[in-house]
Amino acid sequence: MSESKRSPAASKKARPARPRKPAPSGLERRLEALRTILAGMGKVVVAYSGGVDSSLLLKVAADVLGSGVYAVIASSPTYPGREIRGARALARSLKVRHEVIATSEMDNPAFTANPPLRCYHCKRELMTEIRRIADRKGIAVVVDGQNADDLGDYRPGARAAAEMGVRSPLREAGLSKADIRALSRRYGLPPWKKPAMACLASRFPYDTPITSEALVRVERAEEVLRALGFGQLRVRHHDTVARIEILPDEIARLVRPAVREKIVAALRKAGYTYVTLDLSGYRAGSMNETLAASARAAHTGRR
Repeated sequence: MSESKRSPAASKKARPARPRKPAPSGLERRLEALRTILAGMGKVVVAYSGGVDSSLLLKVAADVLGSGVYAVIASSPTYPGREIRGARALARSLKVRHEVIATSEMDNPAFTANPPLRCYHCKRELMTEIRRIADRKGIAVVVDGQNADDLGDYRPGARAAAEMGVRSPLREAGLSKADIRALSRRYGLPPWKKPAMACLASRFPYDTPITSEALVRVERAEEVLRALGFGQLRVRHHDTVARIEILPDEIARLVRPAVREKIVAALRKAGYTYVTLDLSGYRAGSMNETLAASARAAHTGRR
């Protein structure tokens, strides 16, 4: 049979089947959920710290909402200056309008006394100021960078944010820290491999007063370790004692005589009398361990 006389049915059968598009991965579904959540907000003010979480939130919000995004960066003695500079640089590169505000938690005795609810008082003050900025700009929604993994930690600051009506799109979309790092790497965001960062007040045991002098001491001590190439770290402040937490696989390098001696000399110069290494290694929220243990003991005692 000639090509011209082939039946329509035969021609239809001869067409190759179109390949099916692969189903979106869980990560892609969560990213799409984030986009949908942000699109529904119209305009947002982002409480922006420059960390990996809020940087991804800012990037996706800028992609979805364009000029409907405004970022507020807090400047405080409890955050290293390099964090604020990095946050501003990324906001500029994303062409997001932003401003830096000075916070005054160090004037609040409920913060400087360093009770277990310290973060609540700090976050409450910060979000109150950001809410004022949002109201002044006629923007109804304030968002922060909390993610799905944050639900498992002791975070009184999250309670304060919720009381202020702040939304957490990353958490609402179910994005974990691993998801956020993967997406940040995809987008080429500089903080994608940045170590987890918390305010310097988290280096103090609860009920140890927080002072400006001690914050400077902690910041200088941590900068020494970072300059030596250590990544995820904390210098926990115990008055005259600096307790260093680093990743377990970096301990061997730190205790090499030349490295150890350099660290001890620099931290003594920063103001510490004794320099110790925590052999358990870095643990996020290690200052909350006593609270968790007390809660478990109380629960056991009631049984």
